[in-house]
Amino acid sequence: MNETPQKKASVGQSRTRWHALLVAGGIGLSRLAGFIRVSVFAFFFGNTDAADAFNAAFRIPNVLQNLFGEGVLSASFIPVYANLLARNDKEEARRVAGAIAAILMLITSILVLIGILITPWLIYVLAPGFTGEKREITIQLVRIFFPGAGLLVWSAWCLGILNSHGKFFLSYAAPVAWNAMLILAMVIFGWSSDPYDLAQWTAWGSVAGSALQILIQLPVVLRLLGRVQVSLNHRISEVRTVLRNFIPVFIGRGVVQISGYVDQILASLLTTGAVAGLSYAQILYTLPVSLFGMSVAAAELPAMSKAVGSDAEIAEQLRKRLDGGLRQIAFFVVPSAMAFLALGDMVVAPIFQRGKFTGGDTLYVWGILAGSSVGLLASTLGRLYSSTFYALRDTRTPLKYAIIRVTLAALSGYLLSQHAPGLIGIDERWGAAGITAASGFCGWAEFLLLRHSMNGRIGKTGLAFSYTAKLWLAAGAGVAAAWTVKIFTDGLHPILRSLIVLGPYGIIYFTAAFLLGVPEVRALGRFLPFLKRRL
Repeated sequence: MNETPQKKASVGQSRTRWHALLVAGGIGLSRLAGFIRVSVFAFFFGNTDAADAFNAAFRIPNVLQNLFGEGVLSASFIPVYANLLARNDKEEARRVAGAIAAILMLITSILVLIGILITPWLIYVLAPGFTGEKREITIQLVRIFFPGAGLLVWSAWCLGILNSHGKFFLSYAAPVAWNAMLILAMVIFGWSSDPYDLAQWTAWGSVAGSALQILIQLPVVLRLLGRVQVSLNHRISEVRTVLRNFIPVFIGRGVVQISGYVDQILASLLTTGAVAGLSYAQILYTLPVSLFGMSVAAAELPAMSKAVGSDAEIAEQLRKRLDGGLRQIAFFVVPSAMAFLALGDMVVAPIFQRGKFTGGDTLYVWGILAGSSVGLLASTLGRLYSSTFYALRDTRTPLKYAIIRVTLAALSGYLLSQHAPGLIGIDERWGAAGITAASGFCGWAEFLLLRHSMNGRIGKTGLAFSYTAKLWLAAGAGVAAAWTVKIFTDGLHPILRSLIVLGPYGIIYFTAAFLLGVPEVRALGRFLPFLKRRL
């Protein structure tokens, strides 16, 4: 019996949710490993000069992974490669994959060499507040990190192949291996090395972890490809399309990287610990962005890219997928933002508060995290809007708005971090919270611009006010219950207290959302039978 269009749509939505769940599962494992890594890092390093040097050094070569990595390659490579697979043109797909691999290898090798040579000048620009031994060790760490960052570009190529073939878990879980190698290095050398020596051993662990992360994925990738035709043939029409679409996303990522480095520069001008504190907060902030924003966007991009029919039919398909994805993201991100704002110490303490990381450090990171909560929802929703533009083969519109956001964030971040603390009479180190708050406000500007342009392309999209109001109301009820528990649990171990406080918060949120008639709660129930069949 033929399936009805409604049933086909329901099956398609369930399949996309399954793919999003696989992405989220892989990201969740990677983030769990990352939290363990950072917890171990906090134990051995705390908020010391060595911690500042390590975190600053890691960001500089990591630009390679971010510029040539997952988001950029997904936006340009997956729509072309997945389309070739959909047309059953496997031979051409292999040629395109091999050509992109060779081009990436050549470019990243050249950039790694250049980066190693110009490292001292990079430190002058990107960490001007570092002097003496702190600056010298940062230079050494950057030179160690660069080859590992170059290797991780290959992980993005593997992800593009795997996602296009419907394999959504392995590439997102592979970073567990990278985290494991850093943890191993710290545990082996942390007890007998001084902080600066330990920083170098940990950096070498990062390089080893990068190689292991690639080796885990390659066997499956090679099996899917059948055989790889590696060449620098950029004359293939599909390769030219990938490169043409790659450039605007590459520039957009570059602009975002500049914003990250501006944040680091501003933090380096504050007191010791500001760079490390900003890094700790960003690890937590990016968790819901990855779990709920990236997972939905990654699952939707291949599906949206395969939309066919007339312009009106394609627009209708994209509107439905986009609005459904926005509701899924907001359902989980709103309580995350509320938790960061109102219960941030309960999030920070169980992960970081041990060893040299004190209760005062917990409050400091909470303040920075609260600033980032301002733009958390906008950042995650904006990812899905950007993916929709990429599915339409438009990589320039997201670039334009990214430039606007980054420019505004740099200007407002400078004012809020360098001048606002003095004006309101607080310690200058709290300027780090001004950096994250400025980025959050500017994230809303970018999101509104993306939504306005998309609405002009495919018709009205976005979240209904009543829907978001219900989510915030449910989250507020959860916070009220959590704070009541928090008051009566002072003095307990941070991990136990966090479980006791955050548990009721989550329960009350889901219960209140159900009572308020939020459809995503019931959608989870309808998804369970499909999930049971897949498992």
